[in-house]
Amino acid sequence: MNLTSLYPVLMTGDVTGAAAFYREVLGFETTFATDWYVSLRHGRFELALLDPTHPTIPAEFRGRPAHGVLINLEVTDVDAVHRKLTRRAGVEVVLPLRTEDFGQRHFILTGPDGVLIDVITPIDPRGEYVDKFVESNAPTVRAATAAGVPDSEGSQ
Repeated sequence: MNLTSLYPVLMTGDVTGAAAFYREVLGFETTFATDWYVSLRHGRFELALLDPTHPTIPAEFRGRPAHGVLINLEVTDVDAVHRKLTRRAGVEVVLPLRTEDFGQRHFILTGPDGVLIDVITPIDPRGEYVDKFVESNAPTVRAATAAGVPDSEGSQ
């Protein structure tokens, strides 16, 4: 298979409202829009939104908006994004900013239709997780870690 693109398409009961959230809160730009489908882009990354009642959805799956979906957004400075987003009205953080031994500093907010959005800066793993990464895929130290950004308990 010669893969040329990969992006999530989230089914939503309010395509216009969901598109506005991803544009206004997370900085995506619209690349294509109809009343039943919107394609969004943020740099080289894409996300699409689709009305779950559209006839292109197989009949047995129609009418089901996104459920049980978590999307990861990796950023260079999760602390700065957290400060910015938590000041916005309508942004609901459901997991506070924290540092995880498995190699992430992150927080989770809710998006349209209950989609969870995990905003992450990869950091070096600690403890039992150090040896869990395949060597070629181990996270690299980010500037935030090198600068001594504290974890959720205040330690570095």
